[in-house]
Amino acid sequence: MASSRLRRLSLGEMGSLNSSEGSELKLSREAMHQGLDTLSDSPSSTTANDLDLIFLKGIMESPIAHEKLEETKLEAVRDNNLELVQEILRDLSPLVDQNSSAAELARILKEPHFQSLLETHDSVASKSFETPPPSPCAFMDAALNNQPVPPDAVRMVGIRKVAGEHLGVTFRVESGELVIARILHGGMIDQQGLLHVGDIIKEVNGKEVGNDPKVLQEMLKEASGSVVLKILPSYQEPHPPRQVFVKCHFDYDPAHDNLIPCKEAGLKFGSGDILQIVNQEDPNWWQACHVEGGSAGLIPSQLLEEKRKAFVKRDLELAAAGALCGGISGKRKKKMMYLTTKNAEFDRHELLIYEEVAKVPPFRRKTLVLIGAQGVGRRSLKNKLMLSDPARYGTTIPYTCRKPKEDEKDGQMYSFVGRAEMEQDIKSGRYLEHGEYDSNLYGTKISSIHEVIEAGKVCALDVNPQALKVLRTSEFLPYVVFIEAPDFEVLRAMNKSAIEAGVATKQLTDAELKRTVDESGRIQRAYGHYFDLTIVNDNLEGAFRSLRAALERLNTERQWVPVSWVF
Repeated sequence: MASSRLRRLSLGEMGSLNSSEGSELKLSREAMHQGLDTLSDSPSSTTANDLDLIFLKGIMESPIAHEKLEETKLEAVRDNNLELVQEILRDLSPLVDQNSSAAELARILKEPHFQSLLETHDSVASKSFETPPPSPCAFMDAALNNQPVPPDAVRMVGIRKVAGEHLGVTFRVESGELVIARILHGGMIDQQGLLHVGDIIKEVNGKEVGNDPKVLQEMLKEASGSVVLKILPSYQEPHPPRQVFVKCHFDYDPAHDNLIPCKEAGLKFGSGDILQIVNQEDPNWWQACHVEGGSAGLIPSQLLEEKRKAFVKRDLELAAAGALCGGISGKRKKKMMYLTTKNAEFDRHELLIYEEVAKVPPFRRKTLVLIGAQGVGRRSLKNKLMLSDPARYGTTIPYTCRKPKEDEKDGQMYSFVGRAEMEQDIKSGRYLEHGEYDSNLYGTKISSIHEVIEAGKVCALDVNPQALKVLRTSEFLPYVVFIEAPDFEVLRAMNKSAIEAGVATKQLTDAELKRTVDESGRIQRAYGHYFDLTIVNDNLEGAFRSLRAALERLNTERQWVPVSWVF
C-alpha cells in the first residue's frame, strides 16, 4: 500500500516536464519551419511531383499541425500531497524498527524542507491564493494617467447590501468634502474593487451626503438593497497588502476605545493572538485580521499604542529585582538571587505591544527553558524529563569558585574555578546568570549551554525570568514553558503529600506558600509575553505529561516564532 502511494507522489504527478521532452518539441518546431522554407524556395511547376509538394506544404501550414507541436500546459494531478505523506508515514510506522530503508524513507518524508515543498505545491495546485482586482488605471491610456482629473468626471457606483451590514470603509473630511480615508482589507468594498482611497463621495441614492462622516456612516449602514453612490474618483493606485504577522502582547476591545474613528470597524483581540497586518498606511490605525480567518478591522498602530501607554502608570510590583526569588539583602548566609546581564529594572520599562512573527515548519528547539516561582517544581520537572530520555535532553553543570569537598569531583555536580577567573568571565559577559551564596560565586556559563547543544541534545534550563532577555534569540532557539503555581490550598495540600511520601522534608509555612503564589503571579504579568506554554503544576505527573506532549508537538506542527529567528 505504501509503495502505491509513493508512486502517486512521483514527480510526474506533481506536473514536472521532462527536459528531453521539451527539447524534442523545440527540435520538431525547428524542423517544420526549415521544411516550409525549403518548400517555399522550390520553383513552381505543374508536374505530379510538384503537386505532391504543394499538398505537403498545405498540410504543414495548417494550424492543426502547429497545435500538435504546442507544449502541453502543466497541471497538478492532486492538491493534497501532505495528507498522502501522512498516510504513507502511518503505513511505514510498523516497518521503521525492522527495515533500515523504511526508516530512512520516513526520516526523509518528515524533513521540514520536504514538507515545505509539498505544502507549497498543494497551495499552488489548490489555487488558494488571491488575485488582486485590476485597477481602473490599467484600462486608461498611459498619457492620460498623468493628467489632472476634471472636477466634473463623476462616476456612479452601484452596490447591494442588507441593512446593518458594514461596508468596511471609513471617511475623513477634506476641504469640506467627504473622502474615503481607508478601505478595510477583505470587506465588501475591498472585494468589489469599485471604490478606492481618496474617492470623494457626493451622493447616496440621489441624496447629498454633506460633510459629517458619522452621518454618512449611518446612512450607508441603514441602507439596504441597491445602493448607488455618486463619486469623484481619485484614480490612486492601491498598494498590495504586506505579509506581516504579529503576536499581540495586550488585550484590545474597540468598543471601549474612544480614539477609534469607527467602533464597528475595529478588531477585537487578546494577548497572545496572532494577527496579519494588511495595511499600515495610516500612522495611527492599522488594518489587520486574525490568522484563523474573518474580515479585517482597525487596530491601534504601534506608535499610537506607545503614546497611549506612555500616560499609563507602570506596574511597580517588580521594582525590587530580589522580589522574584527571595530578598537579596539580610544575612550573608541567605542565597542571593541569580543576576543576569539584563535586569528586571530594565524590563519594567519595556512597552509590550506587537511582536513581528513568522510561521515555520516543525523543528526541534535548541533549549527548553522552565520559568516559575521558587518552590513551584521546575527542577523536579527538569530532572524527570532528563531521566525519561537522557539521549535527547541534557543540562548544564553550574560553575563555582568554592573549594570542592572531599567526595566531589570536578565536572560532576559542579565545575570548580578560581574566584579571579570567574569574576573576569562575569565581567566579560560569559555567564548567563550568576550569584553569591555564603561568600562563594555560582553561575551558569553560556559556553556550557552550547556544549549540550553540540552534543545533539536539547539543553533543559530552569533559570530566572531575567535570563530570557539573553536566551530568546536565534542563537538558543528556546521553547519557554512557564510553570504556574496552583491555588494556595492546592499548593499546601501538595506540600503535605510530598512530606508524607518522603519526597520533601520541609514543611512550608502559610507565609512561604502565599509568597510562592504571589511571586508566580508577578512573573506571569511581567514576562508572560515570552512564554510559549503555561502549565499549572497542581500534580507533578499530570504536569510532566503535559510538558512531554507539548515537546512532541514541536516535531509535527508548524510554529510561530519571532521573525528575527528567520531573517
